[in-house]
Amino acid sequence: MPDLALLYDDLAETYAAGRHLFDTTPVLEEFARFLPPGVRVLDAGCGAGEPVARYFVERGDTVTGIDLSERMLALARRQVPEATFQRMDVRALEFPPASFDGIAAVYVVFHLPRAEHAALFSGFARVLTPGGALLLTLATREYTGQDEFDGEREFLGRRRPYSHDRPEVGLGKLQAAGLAVVSARLIDTGGETFYWVIARKPVEQKGIPPDHDTL
Repeated sequence: MPDLALLYDDLAETYAAGRHLFDTTPVLEEFARFLPPGVRVLDAGCGAGEPVARYFVERGDTVTGIDLSERMLALARRQVPEATFQRMDVRALEFPPASFDGIAAVYVVFHLPRAEHAALFSGFARVLTPGGALLLTLATREYTGQDEFDGEREFLGRRRPYSHDRPEVGLGKLQAAGLAVVSARLIDTGGETFYWVIARKPVEQKGIPPDHDTL
């Protein structure tokens, strides 16, 4: 697998400069409805800090961003100084259990081998508080042209790794990690269609009522 840190170090300024072309505000607003104001949010794979870290900082939340790319993190610290940023692999979260009320992993999961997705989701579940919410983006046939994919695609003139399961398999991995899917649908942003998923960690003893909105 290519070194994602090096890939994004190389693309940092170009990627950050074009990030405004992908308006994710409606999705972030929908996700924020699952979080009371003033909570702790993890921007997993934060890139240059926009739009996710910026959105939740402006909402009044305490935001921590993590990424493998030092150049992305340097941009994030300049662009969103109100948040805290540190270098960390999303597959090895160095936080205590129940550290965050919300986690956003936007345009992140599909860059990791799908064989690692189950463990990734379990890591997210571990650091979420009971009742906490997770937002993530999965690739599907609409992006790769295949029902299942492990390979590379070109983006901004560079080839980068992509992977995805069939949607029902990906959702099954979330559920196996102890997360209840409350929304999952295809959304077009900037001419690209991905599967946007919101899941919640059940509240102990109570669980989360099913409220599926899936395609």
